[in-house]
Amino acid sequence: MMPSGPLPRACWTSFISLLLVCCLLPPGTQGQELQLRVEPQNPVVPAGESLLVNCSTDCPSAGLIFLETSLLKESVGRGLGWAAFQLSNVTGDTQLLCSGFCNGSQMIGFSNITVYRFPERVELAPLPHWQPMGENLTLRCMVSGGAPRDHLTVVLLRVEKEVGRQPAGDGEPAEVTVTVLASRDDHGANFSCRTELDLRSQGLALFQNSSAPRKLRTFAMPMTPPRLVVPRFSEVETSWPVDCTLDGLFPASEAQVQLALGDQMLNATVVSHDDTLTATATAKAEQESTQEIVCNVTLGGESRVTRENVKAYSFQGPNLTLKEPNATEGTTVTVTCAAGPRVRVTLDGVPAAAPGQPAHLQLNATAKDDRRTFFCNATLEVHGVILHRNRSDQLRVLCRNPIAITIVLGVLTILGLVIFAAALVCVFGVQKRRDIYHVRQSSTWLPLAPQQPDEAVAVELS
Repeated sequence: MMPSGPLPRACWTSFISLLLVCCLLPPGTQGQELQLRVEPQNPVVPAGESLLVNCSTDCPSAGLIFLETSLLKESVGRGLGWAAFQLSNVTGDTQLLCSGFCNGSQMIGFSNITVYRFPERVELAPLPHWQPMGENLTLRCMVSGGAPRDHLTVVLLRVEKEVGRQPAGDGEPAEVTVTVLASRDDHGANFSCRTELDLRSQGLALFQNSSAPRKLRTFAMPMTPPRLVVPRFSEVETSWPVDCTLDGLFPASEAQVQLALGDQMLNATVVSHDDTLTATATAKAEQESTQEIVCNVTLGGESRVTRENVKAYSFQGPNLTLKEPNATEGTTVTVTCAAGPRVRVTLDGVPAAAPGQPAHLQLNATAKDDRRTFFCNATLEVHGVILHRNRSDQLRVLCRNPIAITIVLGVLTILGLVIFAAALVCVFGVQKRRDIYHVRQSSTWLPLAPQQPDEAVAVELS
């Protein structure tokens, strides 16, 4: 039966050689042919190499010996019962057929050449930029070239640990895939693939070729959104803190965080600890409005977003004004409590007529009003919340007779000057008495004189 499809070149060569042998055999000798020895027998050689082939027989009367092959050959020697041939550029598997005659009978011998070559390319397909933890990861290795394929195996590796192996198969290029479950421990691990050409059964060795490693990055992103902490209300032109936190994030240190107030990006300080990421910033509204604060955390191409509204309000005042803060008894004093728009004020418990309008109070100052404190209270409603602010001031009331006060002040001033002068005299007097006096010592010799009556002596002394 003839083959239904095209045969490889080596198979055609063997088929034609056998056909020629059968045709050349004399009648009655087919199936009884003598054998020639072909050396080396079934060699395995690297692609492109040369091979020396020797055909020999023990027949003492052997004729010429021939070598049938599709390869380039050159006769390098022959003798009685042997012939040697040099084969060049052996690039593919083929069969050698040696033939000759012994006593009119044809002799034949076979040898199969197996060519091996290392893969031209061993490459691990690019890994995902980020691989979710807990999901399957497909490792794909492409191999171009390499023979013989039935001795070629592809191994997938995590660092140096084998995670799978498969035969290379006959495809060109060969593609081998292995599926693994990505885990936290795989973050930062190198994956690669390796080919193993095992020719140890042919007396050679195990030849390995490895691809360049590729680093895997795994991540975990929680389904819950970040916790965004901001005040419900904020006064215009007043800074307030923004705090955004997300737990269960891995690796937290490689996540990106954006904090924004409306269209304005905030300058955030980001800190990661274990699987928690925290971003803080300060924000300030410049006008009355409801503005949106956004916290956006991104990792591995996934994002988690939280939005909160902040009501920016303007609370002007209150301002408490005493027209005469130092009033004379009997003088009319006007007290005013005022604030900004939409602010309701109350002056000493008396409310203004409407929000945004001032409250007034008039009184005739009396001695009892001296050091009286007035209270101005302002309230502003912001989204159902009442905000309060207070101011206070004190009134001073003088005695009705200013002349008497002037006289008293004058007397006190003069009295003070007298006391001051007396103090100066006292100080200088003490200093004078403390000066040093020098006493001149009299002579110890006394002249003799007649005794005088006591009275005369007393007058003299006086």
